[in-house]
Amino acid sequence: MSYAGDLAPATAWEHLAAGATLVDVRTEGEWTHIGVPDVSALNSEPVFIQWNLSDGTNNPQFLEQLQAAVPAEKPLVLLCRSGVRSIAAAEAATAAGYTAYNVLEGFEGQPDRFGDRVLNGWKNRNLPWY
Repeated sequence: MSYAGDLAPATAWEHLAAGATLVDVRTEGEWTHIGVPDVSALNSEPVFIQWNLSDGTNNPQFLEQLQAAVPAEKPLVLLCRSGVRSIAAAEAATAAGYTAYNVLEGFEGQPDRFGDRVLNGWKNRNLPWY
């Protein structure tokens, strides 16, 4: 593993409560149409930086945008839809000098047998979102 590790959603919340920064790496469309994590109860706000652009290509400015938004000494908790893109983002952030964790299950989690994302993930584990 080339990043700090994988965190269950509840453990990710604990890391955020201890001062880590949440970085949501989904697309603008996902933020708009699916929802976003709400960490305001922790007196924090998530950072939104797309790992992939809406056309499916990698965001070539990801690290530049991350470095502009979050100091390198601040631990990161990275979140995507299901916990796959956030692994790649955590690896890139780690290579850039961050301590970066991936949120297992992501924001929406894995699909059920009907394709609905209702089994697990940030929002299905009842962590705050809007």
